[in-house]
Amino acid sequence: MKGTKYELGMIGLGVMGRNLLLNMADHGFSVAGYDKDLNKVQSLRKEAEGRPVCGADSLKDLVGHLREPRTVIMLIPAGEPVDAVIRELSPLLNSGDMIIDGGNSYFRDTDRRATELRGKNINFLGVGISGGEGGARNGPSIMPGGPKDAYERVRPVFEAIAARASNKPCVTYLGPGSAGHYVKMVHNGIEYGLMQLIAETYQLMRQSMGLTNEKLQSIYAEWNRTELSSFLVEITASIFAQKDDRTGKYLVDVILDEAGEQGTGLWTAQEAMTLGVPLPTVDLAVMMRQLSDLKEYRVNASRIQDNVGRAFQGDQDAFIEQIRNALYAAMLITYSQGMSLLRVASDTYKYNLKLEDIARIWQGGCIIRATLLEKIQIAYEAKPDLRSLLLDSGIVKDIIDRQRHLRAVVQLAVGLAIPVPGLSVSLAYMDGYRSSWLPANLIQAQRDYFGAHSYERVDAEGVFHTGWREAS
Repeated sequence: MKGTKYELGMIGLGVMGRNLLLNMADHGFSVAGYDKDLNKVQSLRKEAEGRPVCGADSLKDLVGHLREPRTVIMLIPAGEPVDAVIRELSPLLNSGDMIIDGGNSYFRDTDRRATELRGKNINFLGVGISGGEGGARNGPSIMPGGPKDAYERVRPVFEAIAARASNKPCVTYLGPGSAGHYVKMVHNGIEYGLMQLIAETYQLMRQSMGLTNEKLQSIYAEWNRTELSSFLVEITASIFAQKDDRTGKYLVDVILDEAGEQGTGLWTAQEAMTLGVPLPTVDLAVMMRQLSDLKEYRVNASRIQDNVGRAFQGDQDAFIEQIRNALYAAMLITYSQGMSLLRVASDTYKYNLKLEDIARIWQGGCIIRATLLEKIQIAYEAKPDLRSLLLDSGIVKDIIDRQRHLRAVVQLAVGLAIPVPGLSVSLAYMDGYRSSWLPANLIQAQRDYFGAHSYERVDAEGVFHTGWREAS
C-alpha cells in the first residue's frame, strides 16, 4: 500500500495496542503503527500482511503516513511515558489534529494534557478501554471523554470495534474533559472489589472445606449459569481447570499469593475519600493486596498464631449455597458504591454522566461485565438522578433476599478464623447506609471535647461548643 494515507495512527504495539490496531483493520480502517521497540513494528508488518496496515519506523514516519486531519492513538503506560510521547509528537502535528490517550491515565493528568494541547489547537480525548488482550482484539468496552465534536470524528471507528451487548456497541460519549478516564478508573476500582470478594469465597471453600480444584471449577462454572453470570466468575472457573506445563500440578497452586496493583484501584480509593464518598469494599481490596505483599511477615506470623483456617463442620452444600448468595449481594453492594462515586464526581467535575449509559456499555467487552448490570441499567433508566442503588427498590430487594446468607457467611468465617474483609465491609456498608441513626454524635462530642471542633444539635439551629472539662 505504498503511497497510501492511513486513517489512524497507533503508538504502542504491546498487547493492547497491537490487538486494537488489528481489530480496527479487520473492520476496514487503515492504520499505521509505531513502537519504540522496532522489533514490534516488524512483527506487526508480518502479522498484518494483507490488511490495511503499515509499520512506521519513527514518530515522524508515522505522522507522515496519516491523512489530515490526523488522528493518533496512544496505548502506552500511564504517567511520564505519555507526557514524553506528547512532547515529541505534538510538534509534528498541525492545528485540528487529534491525540487519543487509550491507556489507564490518571484523570487529573488527562485534564492537564487537554489544556496544554488546546493551546496548540490539538484535540485530545481521554479514552478508557477495558477488556484485556481478548477484548482489544475482538471487542472492548470503550469509555471516551473530551470534546464532543472530536469524539464524533472517531465515533464510527469506536462503534465498529467495540463489543456489543443487546445488539448495541459498548461505547458512548461520556462527557467533557477527563470523563472517560474517570469512568475507567472507577471501573477498575469496582474490579478490585469484585476480585477480592471472589477470592474470599475461594479461601472459604478451599481452606474450611478442603474442596479440590476440580470441585471448585465445577462450583464457579455452575455459579456462572446463575444470576452471578459474569466475566470474572467465568474466568475463575477456567483458572481452576488449568494445569501447569512445568509441574503438571494445577497452575493456581503454584502461583505465589502476592497480588500486584497498578494504581487505578488506589486512585479510586483516594478520589472517593477526597469527594467524601464511602467506598469501603474498594478501599479494603486495595489494602488486602498490600497485605498480600507482606508474604515473609505473614509466614512468620503464621508460625506463632496457628489457629487460622479451621475446618467447617456442617452441611457443605448448604454452606456453598450461602456463599453464592452472599457473593451476589456483596457484588451488588460493590457496584452500588462505584456508581455512587460516579454520581458525585459527575456533579463535582461537571461531567454530566448518564449512569444508565455506563451500566449499558459495561455489559460487554469489559472486565466487570455481568448480567446484574442489566438491573443496574434499568434502575438508572427509571430514575436517572438516583443517588444510590441502595435507594432502588429492585436492587434492595435482591440484596435483602440474600442478606441472611451474607450475615451467616460472615459469622461462620469469623468462627473459622478465615478472613473475609470484603464480604464483612460490604455488609457493614449496607447496614450503615440504611441506618437512620449512627453513633457519629459521640464522635462529634469527642472532637469538640479535645479540639473545640463544635457540633450541631438535633433540637436547635446553629453551631455549638461545650466547655467539657469545666462542665465535669
